[in-house]
Amino acid sequence: MAAPTYETIAAHGDGIEVVVPPRSTAVPSGELDGPTQRDRHLQMITERGRLAWQVATNYGQRSLVETTMGRYKALTGPRLRARSLAAQQTEAAIGVAALNRMLAAGRPKSVRCQRVIA
Repeated sequence: MAAPTYETIAAHGDGIEVVVPPRSTAVPSGELDGPTQRDRHLQMITERGRLAWQVATNYGQRSLVETTMGRYKALTGPRLRARSLAAQQTEAAIGVAALNRMLAAGRPKSVRCQRVIA
C-alpha cells in the first residue's frame, strides 16, 4: 500500500489503525522519524509471520464485513437510488432492516434447558 493512502487515512484523524496487508514483496520505507505504521506491520510479519499479524490486528473482522456488504448489495443492489442525503440514509436504513430480518429468519432459536434434580 502506497504512502499516500496512509497519509489520506491519517488526515481523517489520529490513532486510526490501517489494517491492510502489505504485499509479500514490500520493503520498509526508510523513514528517519521512526518506523511508520506500515513499517511496524512489516516488522511484525517478518518476526512472527503473516498469520500472527492477522490475529494481532484482528484482520479476520475484514472478512466478516466484506461478507455482510456482499449480502447487503445482493439485497439492495450496488448503489443507492435516492439523491438527497436524508433519503439515502433512509434507503440504507431500510436495506439494513430488511437484511437483519432475513438473517434473523435463518438463525436458529435455541433455548438452554435447566436440569431438574429430583
